Order: sequence, then C-alpha cells, then structure tokens
Amino acid sequence: MSGLERETAAEQGRVDERYARLDLLRTSTEQRLRDVRAAGSAGTPAARMERDAFATLYEDRLSQLRAVEDRLVFGRLDLDDGDVRYVGRIGLSDTDQEQLLTDWRAPAAEPFYRATSADPLGVVRRRHVTLTGRRVTALEDDVVADGAALPEGMVVAGGGALMAAVTAARTGRMKDVVATLQAEQDAVVRAPLPGVLVVQGGPGTGKTAVALHRAAYLLYAHRERIARSGVLIIGPNRAFLRYIDQVLPALGETGVVMASVGELFPGVVATASDPDDVAALKGSARMVDLLTAAVRQRQRVPAQPVRLEVGHHHVQLRPRVVRSALDAARDTRQPHNAARTTFVRKVMNDLVRQLGTAHGTRGDDLDADTRQSLDAELRESPDVRREVNLCWMPLTPAGVLRDLWSKPRLLAAAGAAAGFSAAELRLLARDRTAPLTTADVPLLDELAELLGDDPDAGRAEERRAARDRDQLLSQARGVLESGLVDEGGSAVLSADVLADRWALDGGGGSVADRASSDRTWTYGHVVVDEAQELSAMAWRVLTRRCPSRSMTVVGDLAQTSSAAGARNWAQALAPVLGTGTRSRGGVDLSRDFTLARLTVNYRTPRQVMDVASAVLAAHGSPEEAPSSIRDAEVPPSAVTAPGPAGSPAWTDAVVDAVREQVAVLDEGRLVVVAPDASVEGLRAALVGALGAERVRAVTDSSDAAVTVSGVYGVKGLEFDAVVLVEPRAVLEASPRGAGDLYVALTRPTQRLLVVASQPLPAGMEPLAG
Repeated sequence: MSGLERETAAEQGRVDERYARLDLLRTSTEQRLRDVRAAGSAGTPAARMERDAFATLYEDRLSQLRAVEDRLVFGRLDLDDGDVRYVGRIGLSDTDQEQLLTDWRAPAAEPFYRATSADPLGVVRRRHVTLTGRRVTALEDDVVADGAALPEGMVVAGGGALMAAVTAARTGRMKDVVATLQAEQDAVVRAPLPGVLVVQGGPGTGKTAVALHRAAYLLYAHRERIARSGVLIIGPNRAFLRYIDQVLPALGETGVVMASVGELFPGVVATASDPDDVAALKGSARMVDLLTAAVRQRQRVPAQPVRLEVGHHHVQLRPRVVRSALDAARDTRQPHNAARTTFVRKVMNDLVRQLGTAHGTRGDDLDADTRQSLDAELRESPDVRREVNLCWMPLTPAGVLRDLWSKPRLLAAAGAAAGFSAAELRLLARDRTAPLTTADVPLLDELAELLGDDPDAGRAEERRAARDRDQLLSQARGVLESGLVDEGGSAVLSADVLADRWALDGGGGSVADRASSDRTWTYGHVVVDEAQELSAMAWRVLTRRCPSRSMTVVGDLAQTSSAAGARNWAQALAPVLGTGTRSRGGVDLSRDFTLARLTVNYRTPRQVMDVASAVLAAHGSPEEAPSSIRDAEVPPSAVTAPGPAGSPAWTDAVVDAVREQVAVLDEGRLVVVAPDASVEGLRAALVGALGAERVRAVTDSSDAAVTVSGVYGVKGLEFDAVVLVEPRAVLEASPRGAGDLYVALTRPTQRLLVVASQPLPAGMEPLAG
C-alpha cells in the first residue's frame, strides 16, 4: 500500500469508530424514548411532568443525532503538542467522557478555520476528510507549521476539498460548507452576538451559507440566551427558503423559523407584487403617518346630538361629551382597541346619568348597583351599540387596510393628513377584492401595533401564562434538583430549559411552531438574507420581532432590485437603529453597526465575473465586485436570436440553446432567466421540447433539471448553467439600474450563455465576439 492508501485506511477506522458511537447513542436514545412513552399518563402531576419533559428531551436529541449522519467527521487537527483532534458536526465523547469528536462550533475547533502559516495556533497539519456515505473517499492536508517541524513519516495528502465543493453539480438544495469555511467566513460566523452585524458580500462569496452557519453557531454558543425565543431567518421568497432549508438541520439545529417578508403576519401568505412605483411608496417610512391618520379618522365625533332609544326612554349622544371622551382616550397613548375602553367608559358614564334622570333619579345620586343596572340597560339598546361603535369601532388590521385602499373618501382624508399628493394616492387605490401583496404585509403589522388587541382578553391570557409558568418551574425544580448531563454530550439542563421544553411540547408545538403563529413573539436573533431588498416598513417589522437588535444582516448593495430597497446600509438600517435620520445623539449611524466584507467569490468563474463587473462599472455602480478564485472550463458566450422577442423563430432559438446546454450538463441544473413578460411562453415551449418532468418554475421546484424564471425568482440561488435571455430587456425593466442584470449574470457555477435579439448592454459587448 502507498502512504496515502495507508492514511486513508487509518482514517476509515477512526471514522468508523465515531459512527459506531453515533449509532450507539441513537439506539440508547430511542430506547429511552420508548421507555418514557410506555410509562403512560398515570401518576402525580410531577411524575407526568417528568415523563413529558424527558420525552421532549429525547425527541430533540434523537432528531439531532439523525440529522448529522451525512459527513459526520470532516476535519482533523494535528497539534504541536502531539494531540490529535477530530472536528465534526456535533460533539461526541466515549463512555469515559474522552472527546471523540469536537463540535465545529466549539472554541477548540477554531484553529481548523483560522490557523495560517503566519499564525498556526498550535496546528502542525490540518486535514480535510471527505466522506461519501460513511466511506472515506479523499484526504486533503494543509501544512500549517514550518515544514521542518513536521514529524518524521507524516504523510501530506492533497485533493482540493474547497475546489471540489464549489465545482460539484448543484442539487436544488444548498449544502452546508462547514467543512470548507474559509478564514474570513469563519470570522463572521463567530462574531460576537450583541448588536447588528452587516455582512456585505458579492455573488458567490458564501454570504448565505455564512449567515446560516452563524445561526447554528449562535444557538450553540449562546443557547441559554436565544434558544428559548428562537432564531428568525428572513429570505426573499419561498423558493429561496426551500433551497436553504436543509442546511441548519444538517448542522444539528432545527429550532428556527424561516419566512419571507410576505409571511411575517400570522395567517397571511402574500406572494403578489405591486408595480415598482407602488412598492416603493408602500415601503416608505411615510406610510406610518398615513396609517396613523387612517386609524385616527375612524375615531369620530357626531356633528350634532344623536337621539338614542333605550326601552321606553331616550337619551342623547352629545358631541361635546364624545369629544371629551375621545381626547381622554387618545391621551392614554394606548393602541386604538385598548384605548376604546376609556372612550366607551366616559361616554357610557354620561349616558347612565341621562338614563338615571329619565328614570327619576339625579345622576349624582346613583349608587353602584343602580349604575350597573342602567349600564346593562344601555348596552342592550341597538341604538346605543350602533352609535357608540360608529364613533370608535373595534378594528382589525386587514379591515382597515382594505377599507383604506378601496374607499376614496377614507384614502383622501388620511392622505391629506399625512401629506400625500393626489398622484400618490391614486397609486395606492385598488379594488377591495384585490389580493394582499408582499408590500402590504409590513403595513398590516404596523396597523396591528396601532390597533392593539382586546385588552381584557390579553390581561387574562397574561395572568394564565404566569400561573402556568410558575407551576412548570416548580415541577421542573423537583425533577432536576441537580443538573442532568446527557450521555455523549455536554448539554446541562436547567429547570428553566426543562420547563420550556415541556411547555412547548404540552402547548402543541416547538419554539418555531409557536413563534411563527404569534405576531408578538420576540426572537433572540434575526438573520436577514438578501437584506438589500427590504423596505423601511419591512425593517420596522423585524425591529419589533427582535427588540434587542441582535441581527445578522447579509446582502449585496450591487444586487438591489427592489424600488424600495437599500442604497447604503446606514440608510437601510435607520428603522432598526431607532431613528429616521443620519444621526442619533450626534453619533453617525454608520458607527451603530458592525460591517464585515466578504471579498472572495468561490462560486462564479472568473470569466463570468469579469463580464458582471464590467456591467456594474459601465452603468455607474459604486460597488466593487468580488474576486473569483477559479476559471471557467467553457468561457461565457452569446448567440443572436432572430427577433422580435416572443416570435416563433425567437422562441425556437432559445429552446435550441437550452437543449444544447442540457446535453452537456449531465446531471447538472440549468436556469433560463428571462424578462418577466417572456417567462410563461418560454416555459411552455421548453415543456413541449423537453417534457414536463424536466422543466419547472423556480416557485414549483428547485430540484428540476431546467427551471424558468424572472430575475427576482433566482435571487440567492445558484445553478450549474444559466441561459440569460434578452439582457437589455432585463436591464431596462430594472427599477435600480444594473442590479437585476448583475444578479442574472452571476448565478452560474460553470456555464453562461446569453441569447439576445437586441444589442447587448454596455459591459457585455465582448461576448458578441
């Protein structure tokens, strides 16, 4: 056997040992779970608490042990003190508590990502172990220390782990990059928790993967602080979220909520979009003034006294009294529905006195029982209920928003109060039956803040929750008089954690389940991907979801597509930092967040990136594209299609180009990126040519061999090959300069082919040759 073969065989034995330990832990956890479930529901409340708490514990542990099957071990560190340390997805120890595998997030694993020849951190050799299933298929070594310091006989293997990972065929699901995180990426992953961390990274820099690995790292390093409230991950659309949804489970974490902006209001899944000018207007922070005015105008004073029939008597709803009650309610500074209690009480007090006089008793002489009786009589009157409600009606966010858009009188009144022009109000007007759009969802959330909930129901729920929490903690302390160490790991359970787990299980869902259905839930940390697309109103929603402002914000200003999106990070984060201006207390906003930059493009071939960079420069973008680390096997090129776009000859040219690319891709994935108006026609033509089983919309399946999409649908995604159709039309339709075209050009990992009937945009001319 060669030295490399001996090394591979030796590593296989060590990998087998760690998988055997994993199997043993799975088996023992499964048995414990069966035993707990078999115990039944009999016994004292404390006994049932113990059973359910341990069932939840074992279910969580079993889910984690199953999720890390793929590439359990991926790294080895040979240290200068002779120690050998294996790095993997989770921590494992043997029955004697000797460490078999170090969790990649642990401080002891940092040298695997950070060690360099300039600063070896005690590392002599760093080894990447590549597994296929449970079989060792490749080794790659980095000699970190001076070569003269290598122990005699140490074999150094090579195979290019990073390049193998970035050139592998796409599968329709993002894979974690835990085995190949680079130093600048790892620094972002392990950055301190508090505050807002902005990660500016161009295409292919791995910013999405870094953000997900950071979420997993924070859940490991700060579990007691954030696991109870969870982590929220925001992506641009459902296709993107489906693309990344396997990464965190593979890293051993499942307690996260993933959502797009259109899903941030419980019960609403908005996918419709507005025209660019409407989206920009709805995303503006000026909408706060419009919505505030819309709510205030629903609080009205009658122009003259209103006669109200109450049994055989009548009373008057007097404008003077209504005005006084309205002012008192507003002075409470409570949300509309909560402040209504004050309004109704004051109005009813006046009506009670009037009704008492009608009954022959002076209002000042009424005792408590008489007042209560008169109040009940008034509340039974249809006239009283109708007219009091017309003055200050309980409202819902959806009802207010639909009324606002569909009733010109309401929109005009609110718009005038908020300083909107007639032209702007015409943009906002629409039919009541129109579907809610993505830009409407932050407005619903803003209205929910302005309106509030039923205060009586809310107080009762708070009291009940406090009682339940106290009971759970008391029972948990009885079960865990001392901490419990889970075999094979190092997680110590406190009474708080155990009570949380039982409450979540008994309450019908995980942290993710409960958080996603509760608009008032506040998260321990929020990760925002494609953050440059968010409007000011969307940022306000996220600030309410995470009042601590503990956020990882990931994006690329050069790729901004939305008309309501960011031009710079300070402007984008103004709602998060608590001000709409450039300063707060004399402090420049740019100092209120930490900015990290990812500068290396691991995905996009250099020749493709050169074209994309030229497009940015030609169209005046101030952003600098990242540097690619590899060359394309096939340079990007362009073919001319007979025009006009949409004609049979043009469609045939696009179909032929796609068919040729598919033929050379083997099992890779291809996307056709086209102007929105051409997407449906091209999809139908490709289904006819290649078959429905091979062609899908991005929104239908990211696993299809061929997908067809507009630019927005492919944001954040990557494909082996891209056929870009009519780039000039893509550029002209973009509300934000060259951003959309830049996105389209930078999706491929291998091939880029442009099909165009129009002249290529500035910066792309070399492709025509």
